[in-house]
Amino acid sequence: MTTKYYIGTAGWSYKDWVPNFYPKNQSGGFDWLQFYSHYFNCVEVNSTYYTYISPKIVEGWIKKVDNADDFIFHIKLHQDFTHKRKFDEQNIKAVRYNLDLLRKAERLGGLLIQFPYSFSFDGSSVQHIQKIKDIFPDISCFVEVRHSSWKNNRAMEFFKQNDLTLCTIDQPQIGQSIPFEPIITNDKAYIRFHGRNVEAWKKSLSNFGKEQTYEEQSSRYHYLYSPGELIEIAQKIKSLEVKVQVKVKIKEINVIMNNHPQGDAVANAFELIHLLEEKRKVEMPATIVKAYPRLQEIFCQLKKIAH
Repeated sequence: MTTKYYIGTAGWSYKDWVPNFYPKNQSGGFDWLQFYSHYFNCVEVNSTYYTYISPKIVEGWIKKVDNADDFIFHIKLHQDFTHKRKFDEQNIKAVRYNLDLLRKAERLGGLLIQFPYSFSFDGSSVQHIQKIKDIFPDISCFVEVRHSSWKNNRAMEFFKQNDLTLCTIDQPQIGQSIPFEPIITNDKAYIRFHGRNVEAWKKSLSNFGKEQTYEEQSSRYHYLYSPGELIEIAQKIKSLEVKVQVKVKIKEINVIMNNHPQGDAVANAFELIHLLEEKRKVEMPATIVKAYPRLQEIFCQLKKIAH
């Protein structure tokens, strides 16, 4: 059994991806998700963190990816469950209904449960994660914690015993931030890349709670990983295929690029597909190759295969 890779980005609806990914001249029937799903096999939905999405919108997503055979959606859990930690039965039903819609259509990857940096390891934090897992026992849960206090054996045993995937995150190492170190707790891996823009990240923290523009909010994610960084990252990810930390083989590795400003996430996602899946043909639109000339080498290899 070979390990299945799902590689994509955090979100797809960004105006600043035009014209670097989405073409500038779009016909009347052009749809961003449809275009995106032609090139990637997964996406992480972040809008579900901010609002309870209408089921009609979810049904629309499902229709738009109809021609993408193995495409899946990872849904980010609403902040009521993770940051505010105040939710009721109606909130649970709203999330569950959409998850079930995607699952019935065989389009559900899993549920991303992202906690803030302040969510450190202690008994009440563990109980809260357990509570969420008990609400969604039949859903693959990917838990992102950002504080280094979670790097201990008790926490790892809790994740393993409850079949929870511990997210690996790459972000600037500030304070007690958890380092980029893939740790396996079940038969799946979920790896998120936030970029390494240290100065912008520090500035963002100092502006926390203040009213900011989209550009100001996104600036900390403005980072293009270099070819050297990506090679090092790919080597670490590939090593997961032979990890013996769990009894079962890693079935699935999810790689999500969140360095979205200007389309950097798209460019880096294509490069990681090329590095991680040597046998997979990396199809790319001409728009991204024009915006990121270093992708030309991968693009040329594709043309050679085609001929």
